[in-house]
Amino acid sequence: MVRSVEQRQRPVTARDEDPRVTELRSAVSRLRRELAAYPAEFRDRGIAEEELAALDAMAAGGAPELRHLRRSLLLIAGAIGSVSALARGVREVRAAVDLFGEPPR
Repeated sequence: MVRSVEQRQRPVTARDEDPRVTELRSAVSRLRRELAAYPAEFRDRGIAEEELAALDAMAAGGAPELRHLRRSLLLIAGAIGSVSALARGVREVRAAVDLFGEPPR
C-alpha cells in the first residue's frame, strides 16, 4: 500500500511538546547562554547556573511542578538580580514560569 504524503505518520517533534514547556526551555536556554557569556564573576553565579540546569531538567521531563519552578526562579532571581545585563533574561524565564499557573497569594 502506498501512502500519500499527508497520510504518512509524522515523527514526534518539538511541536508535540506542551507550548509552555517549549517556552520555558527556550527562555532558560537563552539565559544560560547570556550568563555563560557574561564576563564578570559574581558571588552567586554558581547558584544561578545550578538552578538554570535544574529548570532545564524539569522542563525536559515534560510536566514540571509549579512549586519547584517557582523555587528555582526565586533562587535565580536572587542570584542574578543585581546584574542588570541579565535582567531581561530573568524576566523571560519568569514569564515562562508564569505560563504554568497563577502566582500563589
